[in-house]
Amino acid sequence: MPRKKLTEKKEDSSTTTTLIIAEKPQAAEKISFALSDGKNRKIKDKNGVSYFEFEKNGKKFFVGCTAGHLFSLKQKEKNSEFPCFEIEWVPSYETKEATFTKKFYDILKKLIKESNEFIVATDFDVEGEVIGWNVLRFLGKNLDQKAKRMKFSSLTKEELKNSFENLLPEINWGEAIAGETRHYLDWFYGINLSRGLMKALSEMGKFQILSIGRVQGPSLKIVYDKELKIKNFKPTPYWQVFIKIRDNKSQYLELIHNKTIKKEKELSKFELIRGQKGFAKTELIEEKISPPIPFDLTTLQTEAYKYLGLTPSQTLKIAQNLYLGGLISYPRTSSQKFPNINLKEILEKLKKYTELVKFATKEKPTEGKKTDPAHPAIYPTGEIRNLEGKEKQLYDLIVRRFISCFSEEVVVLKKKISVNVLSLIFSASGIEFKKKGWIYVYPSPIKEKEIPTIDGEVDIKEIRIERKETQPPFRYNPSSLIKELEKRNLGTKATRASIIETLYERNYIKGNQIEITPLGIKIVESLLNTSPIILDEKLTRDFEKEMENLSKKKKDLFNYQKKVLEKAKNNIKEIAELMKKNLKKIGEEISEAREEIIKKENEEKILTLCPSCKKGNLRISFNKNAKRYFISCTNYPECKTTFSLPPGSLIKPSKNENGEFEMCPSCKDFPLMLSLKKGKRAWKFCFNPNCESRKS
Repeated sequence: MPRKKLTEKKEDSSTTTTLIIAEKPQAAEKISFALSDGKNRKIKDKNGVSYFEFEKNGKKFFVGCTAGHLFSLKQKEKNSEFPCFEIEWVPSYETKEATFTKKFYDILKKLIKESNEFIVATDFDVEGEVIGWNVLRFLGKNLDQKAKRMKFSSLTKEELKNSFENLLPEINWGEAIAGETRHYLDWFYGINLSRGLMKALSEMGKFQILSIGRVQGPSLKIVYDKELKIKNFKPTPYWQVFIKIRDNKSQYLELIHNKTIKKEKELSKFELIRGQKGFAKTELIEEKISPPIPFDLTTLQTEAYKYLGLTPSQTLKIAQNLYLGGLISYPRTSSQKFPNINLKEILEKLKKYTELVKFATKEKPTEGKKTDPAHPAIYPTGEIRNLEGKEKQLYDLIVRRFISCFSEEVVVLKKKISVNVLSLIFSASGIEFKKKGWIYVYPSPIKEKEIPTIDGEVDIKEIRIERKETQPPFRYNPSSLIKELEKRNLGTKATRASIIETLYERNYIKGNQIEITPLGIKIVESLLNTSPIILDEKLTRDFEKEMENLSKKKKDLFNYQKKVLEKAKNNIKEIAELMKKNLKKIGEEISEAREEIIKKENEEKILTLCPSCKKGNLRISFNKNAKRYFISCTNYPECKTTFSLPPGSLIKPSKNENGEFEMCPSCKDFPLMLSLKKGKRAWKFCFNPNCESRKS
């Protein structure tokens, strides 16, 4: 898909050197090992970066890697213009966050000079296409127009060999240009609008890193809308009526009235049934429950959160490591199908990992409706390696899900008992497994519940009435928010987890049951009053559709890209004008929310009365140089009392259900603290060095 005709370099036909460009060091090693049948040579340069070399069919091959994006978008000139659209691709090492990429940049530049054929073997997705394209068009000066493409979904030897033997004739231009367009859009919206927010805050003489973007804004609005529903929710009372019956075999059972009672005066009719007789009838219904469908990324993230407590971003990170280790297929997929995969061979290999394979008795797996043109559903490759901790848990979940797709359906016998007493109907239900099928393999929410079979006349022994209230809607958790973003077509399978992480990092949301913070509320409300288009889901969805169209187009790609970007620029100019008119108002509202958060955070750091001076309070402090928390007295410098705390963790006071400090049961004078580390259980401890609990 060249922009202009190239002048071909004269090459020595007797010497062909091919450079294969991988995305990660682990992928480069696996590719070189597979294609060379283990005869690859690892070469390390003076900076410690490795690449691989081997010969095949009389040709020389290099395999190098990018270690991610080697090029990033950057503003062309430093100026205060808002909005700004003058940006360009520059080497990523020029930014402080990615200086490590310089050594990978230098190695690939050297290898490109020594090569005359090129194969892109980055991840087969939008980002992978952009990474490979940028390397060849910028480092290789338009060599992208000559490159071939490897397409694979796992890093197994067999699949890599097959990919090499069936090279695509060129890179996927639709995905590459759609990916570049996404980068432009994210920069135009994210950088410009975030600058607008920070500019508004600077009007108040304050500074804080704030961000908003074309997906981040609508995502935050979703949480805000949920919070409004919870806040405005007005509970209404209702009543549930239960009866306890006894049949002629002295079997007892409690049943519930089949309707909730919304008016208290209706309860009087139930008094009439006290001491009466009723008529019971048992119904049996056999139901078949199909096995689970294969994992796509969103389903993997939701199930990992449900069963393993992993956040979506943790799941994606671990799954990526499992993929690079050759243990699972590419995780960033929307597919729920297994096309063109030797499934029997994988199941055979998995017998070495688990005996559960014996439950995979079906020839064809259960599959879902969703497909992905680039990759199949997530599956274990059958490769075995010793794993520990969360990696092992997630891998085990993926294996179990895969095996369950080939397992028999579950057959349950549903038992429903209905009792008619004075034309009032009460019921109770039970479940019995007739065939457990896939439940032997994969966790199931279905639980057995045994109830007796009761038919004929029964005595009403007790009546019980419970008053309840309707409950507000549940808050989102990271897993359910991911599903909601997918449902609304906001973001992509690869970006949704990072969007939620950013909302946490910016202090816009907090907690596992996601609650919007005062700062998040003010950001949304300020934008609703001044620039509501930033929060518009439809605008974001429209651009997502445009990029989907781009990825599928075969020609006229650059003109289509230009139209999409011009539309975005016009939208941002409109938003920027509105923000400029309301900078002071936005700044005042954000500043107010920011001060509220700072005040609350400071209050939460204050503990109990200092045991030394009896004048100040103990507080949690942070040493920036040592990068660790400690406890000091607010009466400093008069009182220099300090207590050390565990390094490398977030420290918070432990509180009971009433929000009060939980005091140490041993010394009784010091509040207990919580040490929080990612991926580990919270550790509760007393910081009093003389406490008996510290000596045990």
